[in-house]
Amino acid sequence: MAQFREVKIKVADYAQVPNCDVIHNSTAVIFATGGFNGNYFHDFSDLIVPLFITSYQFKGEVQFLVSNAQVWFVFKYMGFLRKLSKYEILDFDKEERVHCYPRVIVGISKHKDLIVEPSRAPNHISTVEFGQFAKMAYSLERNTTIKLGEGSAKKPRLLIMARNHSRALMNREEIVPLIEALGFEVVIGNALFNMDVGEFARLVNSADVMMGVHGAGLTNFVFLPTNAVVIQIVPLGNYEKTCQYDFGEPAVDMGLKYLQYSISEEESTLMDLYPRNHPVFTDPESIHRQGWQTANGIYLGKQNVRLNFTRFRPILEMTLDLLRQ
Repeated sequence: MAQFREVKIKVADYAQVPNCDVIHNSTAVIFATGGFNGNYFHDFSDLIVPLFITSYQFKGEVQFLVSNAQVWFVFKYMGFLRKLSKYEILDFDKEERVHCYPRVIVGISKHKDLIVEPSRAPNHISTVEFGQFAKMAYSLERNTTIKLGEGSAKKPRLLIMARNHSRALMNREEIVPLIEALGFEVVIGNALFNMDVGEFARLVNSADVMMGVHGAGLTNFVFLPTNAVVIQIVPLGNYEKTCQYDFGEPAVDMGLKYLQYSISEEESTLMDLYPRNHPVFTDPESIHRQGWQTANGIYLGKQNVRLNFTRFRPILEMTLDLLRQ
């Protein structure tokens, strides 16, 4: 926690309180932009969604005071911040004036990753409402997916989330025509660090299906229309529960459909790096017991995916069935 500034709350006699330089009628929320931010998943799970939980209740009548401020974060997510607050964002560490507020909230509330629990949230807001808010923040047009029917000429749009480094889909060019042959229109998206969030949100919102390997920017499902399908490809290494928790549960809670596909050993490029009898394949839990850095360094850092389309095809057929419902 050394990277965060400590905020102290003091009780003082009225005579000891400094005069106000600026008097506000709105509530203030103090939060920090440190920790994991820069990682898209953690930007949302640790900052954007908790900010929504904490401040949406004020309908814009709230001012953000940011500690450990990182300018890139404010600019990158300005679409969200402007919809939550009508006021200037203040750098808490540099502001020298005395600001007086009727109410100050120190810190923001988090429930579960990418999930808003109505029983704990102000005004009982939900994950569905966060999804609606995310689409409103960037003026996205589609609220629901296309519905396939018999004889329908419409093709559902499937967005493949690409990665340039680990957990990349190595045979993407090979499988795209096969996916298209099943009746999908395929587009490719790459959620880079310096992307324009609004522009990428519009691409995601145009899709009926999002598909990607764990860690390929699947957090962007928040911009999908209701009833869209999220397909998460789980890399080798016993990550099924993690994938379900990180993306499966939030996607369903947001009104989306969710399918999960665990790759086989033959679909992992770890086959090129380790012998078949290595614990990486035979005993993944022994690798995990060596610690987070070791396990994730192998399974998330060194692994790419070569999808076996014959094995994967039933997932796509299930996707079409879901879009017909």
